[in-house]
Amino acid sequence: MNTITVIGSINLDRTLRVKAMPKPGETIHAIEHFSAGGGKGANQAVAAQRAGASTYFIGAVGRDGAGDMMKDLMGQEGIDLKGVTTLETQATGQAFITVDQQGENSIIIYAGANNDFTPEHVRAHEATIKSSDFVIAQFESAMDSTIEAFKIAREANVKTILNPAPALENVPQELLELTDIIVPNETETEIITGIKVTDEATLKEATAKLHDLGIETVIITLGSKGAYYDFADQNGTVPAFSVRAIDTTAAGDTFIGAFASVLKPDFSNIEEAILHGNKASSITVQRYGAQPSIPYQNEIESV
Repeated sequence: MNTITVIGSINLDRTLRVKAMPKPGETIHAIEHFSAGGGKGANQAVAAQRAGASTYFIGAVGRDGAGDMMKDLMGQEGIDLKGVTTLETQATGQAFITVDQQGENSIIIYAGANNDFTPEHVRAHEATIKSSDFVIAQFESAMDSTIEAFKIAREANVKTILNPAPALENVPQELLELTDIIVPNETETEIITGIKVTDEATLKEATAKLHDLGIETVIITLGSKGAYYDFADQNGTVPAFSVRAIDTTAAGDTFIGAFASVLKPDFSNIEEAILHGNKASSITVQRYGAQPSIPYQNEIESV
């Protein structure tokens, strides 16, 4: 299995289950409330670790109960947390999630410490990045720190995977030029490229636009339809598994972590790795919560 460094967000998730999403001005009763580990970065690290990768994390929490809980949860997974700093002046990130009975979610994020760790902090863990097979990042933490991590990776010929979420209309060109693989969903693809994916033609048009931004390998996740990839002279859609989704939280993060855990650095098994990611995310959507829903390797292999 691969060695992976994830740079990004650590959040404590606060989740409400509801029958239907509230309308503006409406007050409703929740069916259930629970707290669990989350944050796109932390989710991806947990997914990679549970899928068998040796995983390191670079990020930050606050000196508070939420930070202590998150470090404890991630430490129990076996993730190396030497790159996680505790900040005195910021609270740990949190996400407030509402999930309806169709499994769709609405999420509000408070970034907190995630936006306050610095490129200097990243450089202090340069050796960890250089010893990795892949570095994974998202957009829930400080952009300049992510760029610094990708610079270090590129210098060491370590492959980089960017999950551009939450999506930005204007992604820094410097970061795009340092990205080996980009993995947006359909909504994120539209925000970045301006092209709404509605069929095969628009899918390929959006993919071409992402290539034009300087990215060699494009994977667009398509929810229940699977994932489309375009790399060198290879492209195609790897179908998803048909399951009843009850909560889509962390499905994309699970896909990325599991995918990266088995992908070869030359991408020669990219279709097999995508299938592995699809298997993992098909399990995640059948469970509630972010990190509690992420499967282990033996579960993925049983699909």
